[in-house]
Formats: sequence, structure tokens, C-alpha cells
Amino acid sequence: MQLFFNPNITTETTQITFEKEESKHIVRVLRKKEGDMLHITNGKGFLFFAEISIPNDKKCVAVITRFEEKKRNRDYYLHVAIAPTKNNDRLEWFLEKATEIGIDEITPIICENSERKVVKIERLSKIVQSAMKQSLQFTIPKLNNPIKFSEFINQDFNSELFIAHCEEGTDKHFLKNSITPKSNYTILIGPEGDFSTGEIKESLSNNFKPISLGENRLRTETAGLNVVQSISFVHQ
Repeated sequence: MQLFFNPNITTETTQITFEKEESKHIVRVLRKKEGDMLHITNGKGFLFFAEISIPNDKKCVAVITRFEEKKRNRDYYLHVAIAPTKNNDRLEWFLEKATEIGIDEITPIICENSERKVVKIERLSKIVQSAMKQSLQFTIPKLNNPIKFSEFINQDFNSELFIAHCEEGTDKHFLKNSITPKSNYTILIGPEGDFSTGEIKESLSNNFKPISLGENRLRTETAGLNVVQSISFVHQ
């Protein structure tokens, strides 16, 4: 299945016109013709079936014939707050793989030791969209704007709270032994230089529990993916 994404399509939509880039892909690359069927999601849990009526490579038009509601196949909600990496490719890699495995919400957090403090959300959104389509999912993860660490942890959360850090002297438990299955989780992943001592103390005072991801020291993006995979594995 070739899955397309349009966030504006609703159950009331009867016709869709694709932008130039997608129209070119549909007509020239996929060689779709009039009468051929396309699959589209709005990222909100729906799959739409559309029949091509005008196979124009600059303005392809399709008529919505029916739709299906696709319920989430996960019985948990995972929110990972992760510090942007100095090398932007590493953060993009994390977003792509985390989306493929299964994640519900992502927030870039700016920490004291963050080497990257500017994040281009528009580009990251495209990475998430592409990964959702490639993995044939119908609900797109929520990608939040960057926020300072202290502002983030002082919000009201309706979830189990965890922070993964490398500082010694803190009683840490493995993530898989710390969670309640089929629940909501918010997990903090720090920058290359780890969270500062002050940030760790502040998180603990805000009810975040310290966790270990193993004996090896992991890169930021690897730690983030470790969390996503571990939570997924526990619920299989």
C-alpha cells in the first residue's frame, strides 16, 4: 500500500486535490491513471479511499469513495521529551525510528548542557509524516515546539514520570521494572553532556523517577529509541 498524508481531509470531504509535488509522484513515478485507487490518511486515525478523476501531474484530483476508522493498536501512551542533538541528523533518525516503532508524543527540551538550542520543527514534522506513511500508521505522533527543561517539568502531567540520566549516586531501577503496564508515560532523555545535577534534582522534586537504560553509556538518540523499544516490548 502506498499511503498519502493530508491533515485537512475529514469524513465530510468528497474530493481532494494534491499539491504539485505529490501530483508528480502519483502520475509520473507511480504511473497512476484515471480510475486508480489511492489510500490517504489524515493522521487522526482514518484511512480514506480515493479514486483518481484527473491524473494531472501538476494538479491530480481524486474523489473520496469511502473511509475507515483505524483504532490505535497500542494500549499505552508514550511521551518522550528529548534534548536536541548537536548533529541534527541524529535527532531526525530518532524521530523516524521512534515513529515506526510507535510513539505518541515528542517534545524537544532545551537543557543546560544542550549544544543545540534551535530546532526546525517544520523539517522534523516532515520526518515524522514520512515515517508514519512508510510504516502504514494512521495516527501521527504529536510533535511539540521546543521548551526549556524547567518549564517542561513544571507542567501538570497525567502520566508516570521518569528521567534517564547517567549521574552516579542515585538509586535507579530499570525502566521495564518501573512502569505500570497499559498506562501513560512521560520520559526525559538528556543531551550529549547529560542533564545537569541541578536539573536532576529539580526533576526528582517534581516526581520524576530516575531510571537506568543499562550499563552502557548511550547516545541521546540511542537512549530515546531504547525507551521506545522497551515500552513497546513490555506491551507485546
